[in-house]
Amino acid sequence: MVEVRTTPEVAETVPQRLLAAATRLFAEHGFETTSVQQIVDAAGVTKGAMYHYFGSKDDLLYEIYARLLRVQTARMERDADGDAPVAERLHAVASDVVATTAANLDDTVIFFRSMHLLHPDKRTEVRAQRRRYHERVRSLIEEGQTAGVFRTDKSAELVVDFFFGSVHHLGTWFRRDGELSGEQIGEHFADLLLTSLRP
Repeated sequence: MVEVRTTPEVAETVPQRLLAAATRLFAEHGFETTSVQQIVDAAGVTKGAMYHYFGSKDDLLYEIYARLLRVQTARMERDADGDAPVAERLHAVASDVVATTAANLDDTVIFFRSMHLLHPDKRTEVRAQRRRYHERVRSLIEEGQTAGVFRTDKSAELVVDFFFGSVHHLGTWFRRDGELSGEQIGEHFADLLLTSLRP
């Protein structure tokens, strides 16, 4: 399994209780209509405790997505920097980002639905982090193109945009009780990506 969610022990900490409560409330009621008081009541903490860890409701929304992006980035770097052939490394990265997104779909859907409400500085920060992830994947494709493993008649940048557009669309159709698991869909997506890149 590729679950990114925290263990029960970690989930008992105040920040994780706040994030769990905020995620549930944002999913049920939306970011705009959820109040700080509702979040702290659901988490069983005081406003003072919340503001000790998070400066605002914006910070909670940011962290809901940033925690997943941090884990995905670490896993991507591990796979991308490994010793396997470039096609295998790209396949591992592609399948993992789909599987971890599917495993944490609520977090991703909430964030993309409400990202425009974030303070501009926070939006810029997240976009920069996501851009660094995409650029590392692009560099893998370029490595394969240089080595003659991948076709060169398609821009690596365009391939990255096409692939991640599909990943970001998962929230509109993926269901945990569906015919395929997130891991299986990840394998299919990675296979499709690699097939499209063959010379």
